[in-house]
Amino acid sequence: MRPIQHGLVCRMAFVLCNTVLAAAITLVSYASTIKIEIQNRTTLFQGRSFGSIGPYEQIQGVIEGEIDPLDPRNALITDIGLAPRDCRGMVHYRTTFTLQKPVDMKKSDGVLFYEIVNRGNHTGMLNVGRNPGDGFLYRRGEVLLWSGWQGDLPISTLKKNLEGIDVPTAQLPDGRSVVGPVIKRVVAPAGNTFSIGSIPGREPASLDTSKATLTSAVSETPSGVRSGEQTISSSDWAFADCRSTPYPGTPDPNFVCLKTPADGTRLYQLVYQAKDPLVLGVGMAAIRDVISFFRYAATDAAGTPNPVAGSIRWAVGYGVSQSGRFAKGFLNLGFNQDEQGRIVWDGMYTFIAGMMGSFNVRFGVPGDIAELYDPGSDGPLWWADYADTVRHRPVWGLLHRCTETNTCPKVAEVYGGTEYWYSRGTAGIVGTSALTDLPLPENLRRYYVAGTPHGGGKGGFRLETEEQPCGSQAGCMQLNPNPMIETSRALYVGLVEWVTKNRNPPESAYPKLSDHTLVPATSEAMGWPKIPDMPSPNGVVNPILDYDYGPRFRYNDDSGIIDNVPSPIKAVIPTLVPRVDSDGNEIAGIHTLLQRMPLGTYTGWYPIPTGPLKGREKALAGGYIPFARTKADRLKAGDPRPSIEERYPSLEQYISEARRQAEELVNERYLLPEDETRLMKSITDDMTASHLLPQ
Repeated sequence: MRPIQHGLVCRMAFVLCNTVLAAAITLVSYASTIKIEIQNRTTLFQGRSFGSIGPYEQIQGVIEGEIDPLDPRNALITDIGLAPRDCRGMVHYRTTFTLQKPVDMKKSDGVLFYEIVNRGNHTGMLNVGRNPGDGFLYRRGEVLLWSGWQGDLPISTLKKNLEGIDVPTAQLPDGRSVVGPVIKRVVAPAGNTFSIGSIPGREPASLDTSKATLTSAVSETPSGVRSGEQTISSSDWAFADCRSTPYPGTPDPNFVCLKTPADGTRLYQLVYQAKDPLVLGVGMAAIRDVISFFRYAATDAAGTPNPVAGSIRWAVGYGVSQSGRFAKGFLNLGFNQDEQGRIVWDGMYTFIAGMMGSFNVRFGVPGDIAELYDPGSDGPLWWADYADTVRHRPVWGLLHRCTETNTCPKVAEVYGGTEYWYSRGTAGIVGTSALTDLPLPENLRRYYVAGTPHGGGKGGFRLETEEQPCGSQAGCMQLNPNPMIETSRALYVGLVEWVTKNRNPPESAYPKLSDHTLVPATSEAMGWPKIPDMPSPNGVVNPILDYDYGPRFRYNDDSGIIDNVPSPIKAVIPTLVPRVDSDGNEIAGIHTLLQRMPLGTYTGWYPIPTGPLKGREKALAGGYIPFARTKADRLKAGDPRPSIEERYPSLEQYISEARRQAEELVNERYLLPEDETRLMKSITDDMTASHLLPQ
């Protein structure tokens, strides 16, 4: 699929070149946005009023944009020189957008909240109950904006309420396809057929299996060492679908058909030549230009009014997980400066985003996370300039380019346990040498919400969780319920007040080498207690790997072309994790109310229980090991952790201490008063219903 090709651009060019003189004055004032097309305008949530702000309305449509490939601000986009251009030399894109604003814009607080969509989705992470939930952002009077950026989510394929973008396909000057090697890995497939994905821009250049390599392995370590590896003959598989047709099946570039059924205990790895890569980095320029339009422009190039013209004083970018990683790449590549030299985001909130990703890489998969060979931890994960002598890289940092242009935002970086154990975020704290804490720039606050899974758990003050109860199964952790929502809301308010009122935000809180709360990922170094029939953290962590991607990859930009597939691993970088107390709960960072009043051990790690990746960190998961109810139960099990009975004499005392702890969190600005009230009610309701403590 080619969302934007030469033919379309030429047709657009005909219209543009015949109207360029008439539009010249407007284009000079706002060159990056050609046209905003409003397709839908509705009152939100049946006219629900949000406090003093009143009701909101929603505006949805499509923006048609253009990028000057010769502008130095766009030069870092991988393959921008191979993107089709119009008669004026411009590169085009089309992106969807959703704008939510107070009906009465006089009641807006002047803040544009731009959420970078996660795989096309509006996450609603700051709302309790989500979309619109308790209306957290609406009650504040903020203008909310989303738009597409992920090039492999073209507009024509979108499901309802997703945001997408049409970006160009790279082509050689003579019109031939760009071709290059890619890798696809599938763990424990079943049957004769498994999918290699229908990702635009990665279709096999040929269905000839002799031009590809398919292997399988019994197991694989986090550093890529494989055992029991076998190569499957090119005559024993096909690019085909044989779910309903016997081998060799129906030719299909999106599937692999095996002559013999797959071994469900093995890992399969396919290396093949792909064609027609998308120019993915255009998505970064599109976000820059969309925000800049709504923030600064009065009209688009055709004279269509900006619906919030003159109302936006500040812009805050917010990214969750994948989209938070994207935000780091966006800043690193200098896109927080628009084509007129103005700042885009005044504040940036990166939530649960450890590394970066393949957002500006030829044949990249923006939806990848932190598995073996996934790019994203190759550039700087630190903010201020630092000399990466371990990997022999030039001095660099995420703030390097914006510092040069005076367009750096104020940043809140919020981690949970997964950012240490899985998504390789600790290099941003101690560098690749892991010998000392890196200093924090003045415009950055870093927060670690201790003992949380990716994005936080569902919360609640119950001994047993509803998710994955273990019963009598040995070695089973329950899924971690420790929440992040309340902490993340308070920290967001702190960032906005820092941006709009210059009020210093809450103090940074995270594990460090200097206070011995950041240590190697072993039971001994962590101080992990020996809990009977429970897994240990040994061998779980997903380390940072030093890859050799080849000469055309720009490591400090996390951008470019990967020629070596699979990429040789030159070294394993030290990856550290938080130290724990005698309960197995982490010492440093912000402790939620649940962790201050623990009912068990809350981990940011969760080992894969079976299969070829057994023992490694299960992507984005955290574990929970409840305390024994009584001392007798604890002694019978041999559990070294004091029981609920030994910790909390009565419900009244538990609630009293919880209230004191909650008030302390509010005073430290790690908890909002409204969330304190809700949490205290949850404690009373949950504890009373469970009869866990005597009343």
